[in-house]
Amino acid sequence: MKNKVIISCAVTGSAHTPTMSEALPVTPQEIADQSIAAAEAGAAILHLHARNPETGEPTGDPGVNARFLQQIHGATDAVINITTGGSTQMTVEQRLMAAERFRPEMCSLNMGSINFAFFNAGKRISQWKHEWEEPYVRNSDSYIFRNTFRDIAYILEKMSEHGTKFEHECYDVGHLYNLAHFVERGLVKPPFFIQHIFGILGGIGADLENLMFMKQTADRLFGAETYSWSVLAAGRHQMPFITQAALLGGNVRVGLEDSLFIEPSKLARSNAEQVAKAVRILAEMGLEPATPAEAREMLGLKGRAGISV
Repeated sequence: MKNKVIISCAVTGSAHTPTMSEALPVTPQEIADQSIAAAEAGAAILHLHARNPETGEPTGDPGVNARFLQQIHGATDAVINITTGGSTQMTVEQRLMAAERFRPEMCSLNMGSINFAFFNAGKRISQWKHEWEEPYVRNSDSYIFRNTFRDIAYILEKMSEHGTKFEHECYDVGHLYNLAHFVERGLVKPPFFIQHIFGILGGIGADLENLMFMKQTADRLFGAETYSWSVLAAGRHQMPFITQAALLGGNVRVGLEDSLFIEPSKLARSNAEQVAKAVRILAEMGLEPATPAEAREMLGLKGRAGISV
């Protein structure tokens, strides 16, 4: 499968708010529709958060998750990847509720605590749709995204019981060393999947030299044959970084969680539009998007039959 690239699509996230883009899916039906369309466009993995259907505020409520997970599971073969990051305002127990309930093939897992700020996104907005949005965005200069060693171990132990594997989200080089710690403890076993993240205010910067450094550090810590890897970058860095990752033999992640844009100063119309662009970029390099079945084989996942949707 050397010419196959896994495309992940992060459909809605928790940092962007409804005022920022009309395309951002909020209701369960919008999340389901955009997820299914993204899978049809070429995404093998769907990285999923839930939102309050009335206001768009992030929620970990399994009941809300159920309303889109059942539709997605019934309409597509894509790998369902449920967040355990939730939002910076949730406790680790709240962040884990949906994953524990549905026992998906994959979960995201943030590999360390960071400052997590997106207040700059509010500078261009003068009128907000919902009362919660402005303080949520503007106060993010005080947010700490908590992921202590105890928190990480708690999530690993809870979800590994169900055969769930992880998208190990690494926002900085120290997070790779945190992952190595859990490999040494036997709580993470190969093959595992690393998502290198660039351009979040509080994490490693979106410089291509940093991509090389993160990849080289992971190779040194784990051995290149032990893990699969992917790249996402925030905002305007999204497409340049996934292009470089694909050139280096990595996998890629797009989606409205990571960037609201399809090109500079032009908002994306949907998640599927970003996935389709990623497919075109890969095709120019002689690469093809991996199917969900191929992604399952590449990542050693338990398969659809093991989830409780």
